[in-house]
Order: sequence, then structure tokens, then C-alpha cells
Amino acid sequence: MVIIASSWMMIACETEEKALPVLGEMTMKDGKEVPHYIPDFAFLNQDSLIIRNEDLNSGPYVADFFFTHCPSICPTVTKQMLRIHDVFKEDNLKLVSFTMDPKRDTVARLKDYSSRIEVEAPKWHFLTGDKKELHDIATDFFSVVIEDDEAPGGFNHTGKLILVDKNRHIRAFCEGTDEEDVDDLINDIKILLAENED
Repeated sequence: MVIIASSWMMIACETEEKALPVLGEMTMKDGKEVPHYIPDFAFLNQDSLIIRNEDLNSGPYVADFFFTHCPSICPTVTKQMLRIHDVFKEDNLKLVSFTMDPKRDTVARLKDYSSRIEVEAPKWHFLTGDKKELHDIATDFFSVVIEDDEAPGGFNHTGKLILVDKNRHIRAFCEGTDEEDVDDLINDIKILLAENED
């Protein structure tokens, strides 16, 4: 999965001014081939509201996986998410950050975290819930989350930023620790927003 995801990342980050591809392998559903899509989920955001897929289908969103006490890459990734937030503040784009450590990242802690970086729902949702469900859905976003006591903060994880369209399809993603990759993702977001208006 990680090797495949890496090759898709290269495609996504080098997209020119054209329609973005739908990423992921085709699967069978009700006897028909369908493109990869994000499955149903329901998690609590920083305002104690349940957020589901349908709450995000008015337009595209950028997702990441993080935890508030992360001592390694999360602060850098959050900084890049803030860049995206500020660039598209007036556009129909949402941001969604899934915690990988719901034991510590309670609703109250996520509220405090979002307040400290001066963002709020519904523009940017910080989601928490059942740990297994959060870790399982990370793979649907082509992200890696592995609990590891020897890793910084207790988790091995990627710093991907994933662009999802209103139909739950992944259209692009990049490494959230690389500013130039994020620049490319910003261009991809502009393409997808234009597509959403057609």
C-alpha cells in the first residue's frame, strides 16, 4: 500500500492544469467496478458535533492524521495545513484532521488546540472517536498509522495531506512536511475547486 501510495503521490504532485485523476484501485460493489472511495465514518469534532461524510460533500476537503502532543512531524504538517487554510479561507474547501490518539485527544483538547491555532469548524474539523476506527480509516486515506511505544510520541505515521472530492474520491496528495509538495497540492486544489464549479 505504501509503495503504491508513493507512486500516486508523484503523479498527484506533478499534475498540470487538467482534470485530476481519481486515485486508488478499482473495487467491486454490487457486481460493478467502482473507483476507490472513502467509506462512511462518524466522529466527534472539537465542538462535540458528529461529523459524517455527508457533512463534507458540498465540496472538496484536505485531510491529515495527527495528534496534539506529537513531538515529530505533526507541527510542520499543521503549519502547512494552516497555509492551505489561509489560501482558501474564502473558498468552498474544508480541512479535516483525524487524531490518531483519541485517548489523549478528547473533544476538549481538540477545542483548545484549534483555538490556539485560531481556526474553527466548519472550516476545519478536528475529529476524535474510537481508536480502531480512526486507525482503520487511515488506510483508506493512503496514510500509515502504527502504534509504537518506541516511536516519538508513541506512533509511527506519515505526514500526508490528502485531497478528497465531494464524491469521496481521493484526487491528489502530497507530503505535508515538504513545502514545495504542498505548493503543488495547492495548485491541485485550485483545479478541483474549478471542477466543482462546472
